[in-house]
Amino acid sequence: MEKLWAGRFTKELDKIAFGFNSSIDVDSRMYRQDITGSMVHAEMLSKQGIISPVELKEILDGLSSILEDIESGKLEISSDAEDIHSFVETELTSRIGNSGKKLHTARSRNDQVAVDLRLYLRDEAEKVISLIDALLLAICSQAERNRDTIMPGYTHLQRAQPISFAHHILAYAMMLTRDKDRIKDAVKRMNVSPLGSCALSGTTYNTDREYTAKNLGFDDYCKNSIDGVSDRDFCVELLSALSIIMTHLSRLSEEIILWSSWEFKFVELDDSYTTGSSIMPQKKNPDMAELVRGKTGRVYGNLMSTLTMLKGIPLAYNKDMQEDKESIFDSFDTVKVCLQVTAPMIETMTVLKENTLAAAKRGFINATDLADYLTKKGMPFREAYKLTGQIVRHCIENSLVLDNMELDEYKKFSNMFEEDLYEEIELATCVKKRISQGGTGPESVDNQIKFIKENLK
Repeated sequence: MEKLWAGRFTKELDKIAFGFNSSIDVDSRMYRQDITGSMVHAEMLSKQGIISPVELKEILDGLSSILEDIESGKLEISSDAEDIHSFVETELTSRIGNSGKKLHTARSRNDQVAVDLRLYLRDEAEKVISLIDALLLAICSQAERNRDTIMPGYTHLQRAQPISFAHHILAYAMMLTRDKDRIKDAVKRMNVSPLGSCALSGTTYNTDREYTAKNLGFDDYCKNSIDGVSDRDFCVELLSALSIIMTHLSRLSEEIILWSSWEFKFVELDDSYTTGSSIMPQKKNPDMAELVRGKTGRVYGNLMSTLTMLKGIPLAYNKDMQEDKESIFDSFDTVKVCLQVTAPMIETMTVLKENTLAAAKRGFINATDLADYLTKKGMPFREAYKLTGQIVRHCIENSLVLDNMELDEYKKFSNMFEEDLYEEIELATCVKKRISQGGTGPESVDNQIKFIKENLK
């Protein structure tokens, strides 16, 4: 297959060098975006009188047939092509002749690949947002089923205060809503057309960049042609947003791994999302959650790889920038598959309410409520805090918990203690009393679920 740049050269590119230089194995997935961009570019050339209406029809018919044949499997994208742009143009010329050779007028592969990449990533971003929504639905479903499920809340991985399971898992829903916003923000800045920037300095033809931008769904066109072909900020922004998504998925996975262990046994994962051992017949391993946790590192690596690739290259386009696609494509693929497996894993997970409650009953997690009880009776909080600590130490030394220590024993510490103490430090009461906005109280949890569902709309 003759190279688009063959005129200047007298020798064929070395085979190893060609394979090293080629990007067709990576960028072939952008065939639809490449053809779409070429169609709009051709329409603009005709509108501006640069090509004739007859030539436009031939080009559009040829590009449509190529797209149809690729998607039907009739046409295989050749690995002999240098990239998807070369493949489409060469195939078009072979089908319609000289009219196909006019398609690249007032355009360079530099602005062409930048357009294709932005169009492709815009589509991928929509898919990620849709998958995040599916996970948000699964989290809301678990929250609604476990609105009254009591569990220990943790700090430093030590039991801290009683909360509802719904409140805990909804924290991840809040993270994911921010993830959606980050993706949308990145897309907003990315949605600017570089088409018409050409190699770096624009063109001598009277083109209409507003036309191509509008018809490709862009909000505007790049105001500086050098920036148009050399900007990959949008890749970095999207990679950063994807890395943060993976951070959240990894944290959630880590908790699922802990919760499903016999040491916690707060949840039971569905068999569809676990595997066994080749030697230990009793094992039920949370492999999907572990893989999500493990795959997080590759997305982080792609972000650092892209930043490192960009940091030292002068303006405008350099071949280094070909490395952008493999990193960003791999990250989108990774995030999508992780979201695809996490949503049903969460939806089908069974929360073992008896176990979460039993854990909450150990660890003195109602100690703050005991101090609050004394404060409401008139004792300064810091004094109540110290006294409660002494009571906790007494319970530990005598194998007691706050709930079952006799009232007479309490009165040895303070005459403020009355029979109503036990209702105040009962775990369900402790949760219900958290009436502050955003807290673990039932009304707050209901508001959080409502907030997430409104976000989904």
